[in-house]
Amino acid sequence: MTQGPVARGTALVWAWGFAALALFAGLAVFLAPLEPGVVALQLTFTPRAFAAIVHAWPPEDLARYRAHLPVDVALLLAYGTFGRLLATRTRVFARAGTRVHAALAWAMPLAAAFDACEDALHAWLTEAPRFDVPQAYALAGGCAAAKWTLLVAFALAALLALARRLSCD
Repeated sequence: MTQGPVARGTALVWAWGFAALALFAGLAVFLAPLEPGVVALQLTFTPRAFAAIVHAWPPEDLARYRAHLPVDVALLLAYGTFGRLLATRTRVFARAGTRVHAALAWAMPLAAAFDACEDALHAWLTEAPRFDVPQAYALAGGCAAAKWTLLVAFALAALLALARRLSCD
């Protein structure tokens, strides 16, 4: 028995979702020793705040942080693709309305784009001290804040859609 296009599409959604989850879990374990944590670094907007965190890490922790960046690219590709496919190939957001649905379809890919920008800036900013370019720190922090806002908004919308669906069944 062969699968129809809807079943194949749904399987693709969940394959990307599981890939994103596995990459996220692996990175969370890999980065767990960092104190202060990665999110604290992501949400810095000034050279001073950034340096306070990076200089709290011993050299091997900074190397650990920099080593995670290529894997983070795989993660952002996975979660961006998952979010887009979830919004466009399933009926999760079917009752959201056209404009809301269109926004949700682009929320995760846009979050991934902000994440990619943040990663590129963090790779550059952790390579050598660059305190003379405060705009780069502000841009990296802004990209991280936008990423987290979009990810949380998407997750809340998905939970609301699921709750509505469960209450209607």
